[in-house]
Amino acid sequence: MLIFRHEDGGKAASPKQIQQWMTMTKKWLDEIATKEQLVSPGNGLSFDDARVVGHGNTVTNGPFGDIKETIGGYIVVKAQSADEAAELAKKSPVLLAPGNTIEVRKIAYYKE
Repeated sequence: MLIFRHEDGGKAASPKQIQQWMTMTKKWLDEIATKEQLVSPGNGLSFDDARVVGHGNTVTNGPFGDIKETIGGYIVVKAQSADEAAELAKKSPVLLAPGNTIEVRKIAYYKE
C-alpha cells in the first residue's frame, strides 16, 4: 500500500494545479496498471468535514489540529518487496510538492 502524506493538507491548490496533478496521477496509475501491479486505485481522502476521535472520546474538527501533515489518499500495489513498491512510489506526482511523502506499507491479513 502506498499512503500519500501531504505536509500542508489545508493549503488549497489552484483548480489549474489540481487538474495538472490529476492528469499526471492518472498517467502514473496507468503505467502501474500496464505492469499489472495496480491492485486498487484507492481513494483520495477529503479534508472537508473530517473528525478526529481521541482517547476519552474527545472529538475535534478536521484532521489538522496540531499535526504537521495529513493523509491525502492511498493506492494498493502488488510488489515483491517494500523496495520494489518504493520504486513505484518514486515516480508519483505527489512527490512534486515540497514536504509531501509516500509511506510504503505491507497490508496485514489476519486469519480467523
